Amino acid sequence: MKIHEYLQDKKIICDGAFGTYFSALFDDEILPEQANIQHPELVKKIHSSYLDAGAVLVRTNTFASNKESLQCDEKGLAENIRAAWKHATEAARESKRISGEDCFLAGDIGPIPGSHGISEEETYLEYKLICDTFLEEGAQILIFETFTDMDRILPVIKEIKKEREVFIIVQFCVNQNGYSNAGISAGRLIQDAGKVSEIDALGFNCGVGPGHMFSIIDAVDWPEGKYVTALPNAGYPKLIKNRMIFRDNAEYFTLKMNEISLKGVDFLGGCCGTNPDYIRRMKEMIDIHQREKKLSIQGIEERTQQSVKDNSFWKDKKPGEKLIAVEISPPPGANDEKVMEAVFQLKEGIADVVTFPDSPSGRTRADSVLMSMKAAKETGLCVMPHICCRDKNAIGMRSQLLGAYINGIRNMLVITGDPVPTLIRQEVKSVFNFDSVGLMKMLDELNQEEFAKDPVVFGGALNHNRPNLNVEVGRVKKKMQQGAEFFLTQPIFTQEEAEKLRIVKEETGARILCGIMPLVSYRNALFIKNEMTGINVTEEVLAHFSPDMTREEGENAGIEIAKKVMGYTDDFVDGYYFSIPFNRVSLLNRIF
Repeated sequence: MKIHEYLQDKKIICDGAFGTYFSALFDDEILPEQANIQHPELVKKIHSSYLDAGAVLVRTNTFASNKESLQCDEKGLAENIRAAWKHATEAARESKRISGEDCFLAGDIGPIPGSHGISEEETYLEYKLICDTFLEEGAQILIFETFTDMDRILPVIKEIKKEREVFIIVQFCVNQNGYSNAGISAGRLIQDAGKVSEIDALGFNCGVGPGHMFSIIDAVDWPEGKYVTALPNAGYPKLIKNRMIFRDNAEYFTLKMNEISLKGVDFLGGCCGTNPDYIRRMKEMIDIHQREKKLSIQGIEERTQQSVKDNSFWKDKKPGEKLIAVEISPPPGANDEKVMEAVFQLKEGIADVVTFPDSPSGRTRADSVLMSMKAAKETGLCVMPHICCRDKNAIGMRSQLLGAYINGIRNMLVITGDPVPTLIRQEVKSVFNFDSVGLMKMLDELNQEEFAKDPVVFGGALNHNRPNLNVEVGRVKKKMQQGAEFFLTQPIFTQEEAEKLRIVKEETGARILCGIMPLVSYRNALFIKNEMTGINVTEEVLAHFSPDMTREEGENAGIEIAKKVMGYTDDFVDGYYFSIPFNRVSLLNRIF
């Protein structure tokens, strides 16, 4: 029987945890997935125990079957997956022969560790290899579980659905407050997954116990046309003798799973800490014929049609007028006198927004959000802090965004952030829970929920000097999909760079503010050329300066180059982003 047919009038009882149950049975310090090759009888025994307990769907022992976890090559990975499928198949065949009941097998796929540190193409190819191996073995169901978002798995899901008729389940992992480690809420995860036609079933596993799982399930608006899954942990473990131990609470777990079932959930099972006894009790208590009409989901489009305030820094601009952003570097110490002098000089000037970088080049400066707040309070200027992903985890990032919003910040530039300088990496560590796209996703979600009545306007960085410009075009499009409304570029100095920017504009239609850096001296130009990554000061540009120039002559040379660049880009950019060395904002009056 096909799984769709079974689900017409029955719920599916899934198996429970493999990893924690394996560790309880087998006191050997090996990865459970390694047992597919080293201890096949034990793997088969665990599957049989769950089937005997009443599980209708069994997941293969492959959650961590990936090259990083297994420390193997592609051949070794495929061999491990085939062995796992063989053991599950044999256990299911034996169980069906004895009981005569239907049994479904699902190829289990977990997150690839460190996948955000390798290219999207490499990640895609590994997920594709995993899926193809399962499908070659005859799998008709694939379950992607314990994911924090869909970014890295969606391309392969769409691809395999083109090739085969396969039932796809996607399960997310969230905490007690209903947020994944990527900072995305349970509701948003389900919203986004619900719009993907290739996904057949969706829900949650791991992360929380059954009580919190019930609250999360109850709070989410579930999409029509999708099956719903719930596989919580037994509860929360304690660390005993360096091992994570779950207490036996099968009775409570079963009671809560029955309540979850009454919410219209179609797949019910267990994750960490559960064992065959949990599944046996669920099978005995839950009426698998219970059905309840699922709620329709309220899409993002509906939610964003509310009456909202226009916070964009270009709101008062006439069509065709150039937007002007001016960067002021926060002080490296506690004295902000010169910084605030520069800010006050802009008060009656042409700047539409004043931006404050977030410890650029990985070197400590005063907090960009706090500097923005002070500047806005004392001058009334429109401000925009840069928010980078380098220094805070998902908890810290969300906390900062909430704090900034409470204090009136409504424009932000979201960036990944420069790496920490090599010399201090032994003492200072980067965090990078996610990159700028992931942070944009978090901010977009806050706009849909916490900030819905008065959303934040945010943009991103554009690197026109990337070796493969097509990659940058793709990044810009991805950022726009996550809600980025404008892009600030690195400083441009040549017509060749300007033409690259023109291509990005034509390919994406993005609102672009071209980076302009009026160099002020030979020494300044030489420093930027050799010390600042991503900024291309050519020999031709450097030739405009000489060591014996006066201050005025140096500034005039920089202004001349800046005006040329503005001429190269005037017909297609939406504005200019001025980053003026040493905060010499008075130069703006000589440029315009």
